[in-house]
Amino acid sequence: MERTGKIFFYEDKNFKGHHYECSSDCPELSAHFQRCNSIRVEGGAWVIYERPQYMGYQYVLVRGEYPNYQSWNGFNDTTRSCRLFRHPSSMHKIRIYERPDFGGQMVEISEDLPNLVDHWRYRDIHSAHVQDGVWVFYEHPNYRGRQYLLEKGEYRRHAEWGALHPSVGSIRRVVESS
Repeated sequence: MERTGKIFFYEDKNFKGHHYECSSDCPELSAHFQRCNSIRVEGGAWVIYERPQYMGYQYVLVRGEYPNYQSWNGFNDTTRSCRLFRHPSSMHKIRIYERPDFGGQMVEISEDLPNLVDHWRYRDIHSAHVQDGVWVFYEHPNYRGRQYLLEKGEYRRHAEWGALHPSVGSIRRVVESS
């Protein structure tokens, strides 16, 4: 079954000003708006990126309203590409590892963790294996800081999920709300 999604980008806070409606992947949004200060997601789960071609900081958004860029943990009003996530899952399972290449201690997770150190004695995750679902690693506890999307597959080093360092503070499943 093909997922449908719809996202609205607004140049001003609180859904005001010029806006652009999108219902599919878009590698370059700058032709449609100059800045993005609020977003409304009416369907689907989306990843928005700070730079064109799905590069730079990434933010995962599900159905809901985001009245300012701080509400999606954004660092600024720059949004240059977006991607509709097409394979949400009701099952979620990820294994995280203390060392690169799946070495050292391992723990399997199937629920959100607002503070990783409450369940894992390490602050760093050096490798991960997503067995089911889609996950977001956050740089800080309570789902704050830089976000990294991990889809089903193996990540032998933190650089493979786009991180400059292995520090992870919280982990959340991507669950498409209805």
